Amino acid sequence: MPRIAVLIVLIAGAALVAFLAPAGAQVVDTVATPRTPSSAVAGEGWGSCAGQGGCVELPSPTPDPSPHVQGENRGPALKPMATVASEIVRIGDLIENAGVVADVAIFRAPDLGQTGSVSASRVIDAVRPHHIIGLDTRGLAEVEVTRASRSITSKDVEARIVRALAGQYGLADAKSLTVTFDNEMRTLQIEAGVSAELRIARLVFEPRTGRFDVSFELPGSAVARKLALRFTGSLTETFEAAVPARQIAQGEVLNASDFTVARRPKLEFASNLVINAEQASGLSARRALRAGQVVHQSDLARPEIVARNETVTITYEVPGIVLTMRGQALESGAQGDLINVLNGQSKKTLQATITAPGRVSVGAPTPRLAANTTAARMNSSNGAR
Repeated sequence: MPRIAVLIVLIAGAALVAFLAPAGAQVVDTVATPRTPSSAVAGEGWGSCAGQGGCVELPSPTPDPSPHVQGENRGPALKPMATVASEIVRIGDLIENAGVVADVAIFRAPDLGQTGSVSASRVIDAVRPHHIIGLDTRGLAEVEVTRASRSITSKDVEARIVRALAGQYGLADAKSLTVTFDNEMRTLQIEAGVSAELRIARLVFEPRTGRFDVSFELPGSAVARKLALRFTGSLTETFEAAVPARQIAQGEVLNASDFTVARRPKLEFASNLVINAEQASGLSARRALRAGQVVHQSDLARPEIVARNETVTITYEVPGIVLTMRGQALESGAQGDLINVLNGQSKKTLQATITAPGRVSVGAPTPRLAANTTAARMNSSNGAR
């Protein structure tokens, strides 16, 4: 065969191989390029996989003479928002009914757990080489894209530490333990598809001081392998108590809604603490109470409904007779308290029981008391004989 003919055959064969090679093979090279953290922010921070350093521009597919339309209302249309799980954003993520080019990568995604936006004009420019016909932008100015992730919070880490130590070293059960970290822990974002739980790789605990030093690993997460999953802090035994939800002034009458349940260190426990809000409801504060502090029963008292030197109505009641007069309270007190009052007419001091705000009652000796006195006299007389 002539050399010219052989050369033509080889060139044609190479062209056929290049045409049949899957575009996805080049997508892998494109998105493998590391991106800087700053490129994960919204808008202009996104990297484009077309024509930038480190990105390989995907070859434009052979134009399809028929538009990517399947039915009157099935044409390609811009989405207002999208959620992606990988580091790249594909045409199909941003455009409905994108057809055969749906898997083509055009942008780098935001960081894990972050949301960014890309203008509709940039999307149009990015997909233009791929011959999407009749794209409906729906009047959108931009598309919002969120990178899906799984969050690991301080509560997740705390719960894992408590589960590992509860019931060990003489500690109480899990609900009675509280973790305090030496440094503030920020929420960590890992791949959305990782379902494994935190695994303790190393744990050191000092029972005498409650100090811990723990390191974790998270199977299946490439992101977690790059993070410093080591935490130090202290573990404290706690108990539940009712504490003020706000600042309470001296003398203020309390309601159950003024309290909330909080866990306090076991060292603060005492037998006379207010454990639930019902114990304090209807009582008044003997002194100012701070929000969140434990409250002792001695900090509370029945509310005073009669003040010292207050004008009161004195009621004298015996069977069949009720007398009222004006007087002056010489002492303050709560309902049921026995206080001294001054009779406004006779100017004599009486002992009266507070029955209501501004009202006291003076009663005659009861028949039972008189009977007891008579019986005592009879016994005394019998003994003298």
